[in-house]
Amino acid sequence: MKYYFAPMEGITDSVYRRRHWEFFPGLDRYYTPFFSPTQSHSLTGKEKRELVKKDELPMEVIPQVLTKVADDFLWFAQKCAELGYTEINLNAGCPSGTVTAKGKGAGMLRDTGELSRFLDGVFAKCPIPISVKTRIGVEDPQEWPALLEIYNRYPIKELTVHPRMRKAFYTGAPDMDAFAYAVQNSKNPLCYNGDILSLEQASRIQKQFPNVDAVMIGRGLIAKPDMLCSQKADGKTLLNFYEALLSDYLEIFGGSRNAMFRLKEHWHYLLPQFPGCEKLGKRLQKTTDLEEYRTISQEILLSNG
Repeated sequence: MKYYFAPMEGITDSVYRRRHWEFFPGLDRYYTPFFSPTQSHSLTGKEKRELVKKDELPMEVIPQVLTKVADDFLWFAQKCAELGYTEINLNAGCPSGTVTAKGKGAGMLRDTGELSRFLDGVFAKCPIPISVKTRIGVEDPQEWPALLEIYNRYPIKELTVHPRMRKAFYTGAPDMDAFAYAVQNSKNPLCYNGDILSLEQASRIQKQFPNVDAVMIGRGLIAKPDMLCSQKADGKTLLNFYEALLSDYLEIFGGSRNAMFRLKEHWHYLLPQFPGCEKLGKRLQKTTDLEEYRTISQEILLSNG
């Protein structure tokens, strides 16, 4: 089984990916949070820091792109190719209202004609292989067979399926019947994504679908960054990991406020792993004092030994 780290906007940036690999190595791939190219066809300073040359990276990283304009996709794919990347991932799954209202992410699934024209354009000229991350539709599971039929027309390197509708966001159970339909009918290699919160759950996917050899994990790995390690990390290792992240963000942001804010996003997923620390968690989220933040973090992370 291959294990991929899903992209999570505002969390799995280049700082996090490097530190995660340093402390908990072994994942097969990390996907970047999406880049959204514009007609200016230029990278911002932040984007340049996030998209470094591939040979500078100690792990495998796949850039993800969010756009509905074929020319913008192709421009970004060319930049990736020039930097040494050998794959680009299309985001056709983001359920955010601000994204889908513009016809991007899962919004691309509303109009199968437009989706087909986009894919025609990018597969005809893309300099590197394309993988796709998708949902199974927008409103109705009956949309899925037609969408999969479209995907089957193209040489997609890997099709990652999050078996939920766009309208479900991340609530309710994934539609495993829809994923089973993909396993039976996809002409492209598949990767499963959705609600994998433990290594045991990943193993169940493998047992249920033995022909699927890849899973993509997001929230589960943020909550348990050591999930895929052969031995569970102790509190000291976790403390060192988050302290290293904090130090990096302090340097990048030039101050404690934004550094702490970035890491507080992680604690939303992380805190439930530490039962009995709910009050400490509330204090941590409220504090604006760096030393108090560090003290509370240490108390939580070391609470389970």
